[in-house]
Amino acid sequence: MKKQSFIANPLYDSVFKFMMEDEVIARTLLSALLKKDIVSVEMRPNEYSNCNNENGRISIFRIDFGAVVREKDNTERLILIEVQKTWRSTEITRFRQYLGVQYESKRNVDVNGMSLPIVSVYILGHKVGEIKEPIIYVSRKYLDYDSNEITEGVPNDFVESLTHDSIIVQVPYLKGKARNRVEKIMSIFDQSYIYDGDPQFVSVTGRDISEDKDMQRIINRLTAATTFTDIRMAMNIEDEIFSELENLDTEVLSQKKTIIEQCEQIAEQNEQLAQQNEQLAQQGEQLAQQGEQLAQQGEQLAQQDDMLRDMINMLVESGKSPSEIAEKLHKDINVIIKYL
Repeated sequence: MKKQSFIANPLYDSVFKFMMEDEVIARTLLSALLKKDIVSVEMRPNEYSNCNNENGRISIFRIDFGAVVREKDNTERLILIEVQKTWRSTEITRFRQYLGVQYESKRNVDVNGMSLPIVSVYILGHKVGEIKEPIIYVSRKYLDYDSNEITEGVPNDFVESLTHDSIIVQVPYLKGKARNRVEKIMSIFDQSYIYDGDPQFVSVTGRDISEDKDMQRIINRLTAATTFTDIRMAMNIEDEIFSELENLDTEVLSQKKTIIEQCEQIAEQNEQLAQQNEQLAQQGEQLAQQGEQLAQQGEQLAQQDDMLRDMINMLVESGKSPSEIAEKLHKDINVIIKYL
């Protein structure tokens, strides 16, 4: 450790794959995560990076392992460990798609034709909501109707082949002194140790690895990774891709901001139009009321006109002259003549 104070960053896909190709290291890391005695582990030939077919952008890196696990009763069983790693906040549907592929694969069955139990490990370069634990275990339980745990006849091959446990590693919360074995092993992913501002390398200075052969082997492996040209080139490519993704995210965020602003403007315009429509409706109601009043006034005038006509006719029949009628009704003579 005195010769070199930094190692390759295992959060890079190329470095992570190189590290996990060492069977001892893979067994050490997976044993710590699963909290089980892994007798043997084998990387399956289906390493996978999820890419956007149009732009070739990598978002999720996955490696599958077949592992023989020794249980507490000393029985051994073969399980499938699916390790998925990502730098970025990624859609859950992509993780689910990969898991679906595993369930469908005919390779993942035992000699009796039963699907192998699957444990999903997610190493995330981002946080998961408000959960602040660095290592999250999502474990199944066999329960009866009253939520009492079933202990007889478990585990069951049928149930184990249809359901799975999950382990989620939140890299941002790996900072600080390790509280247990798994946090100590996973501390190699701690990004707070980035070396000299270069994310491709992390420092090993001050790490709690003394007298720990397993950690020393991991450190030696990651130190060796810094010397391989192909790994360095692959890391550079990952940096370019990640930079493109960040630029894309910035562009998308900018577009989203513009869309939000446009939506807010449209909402304000709609509100103004709604207010104008309300005002027009009020004006229309006022005009309707005025029209109704005018109609009532017209009706009253028509009634008064009919009454005047009837009175004039009555006075004419009584022998009154137009001038006498005009004087009696206090009307202009021309008005009286109009009704005769």
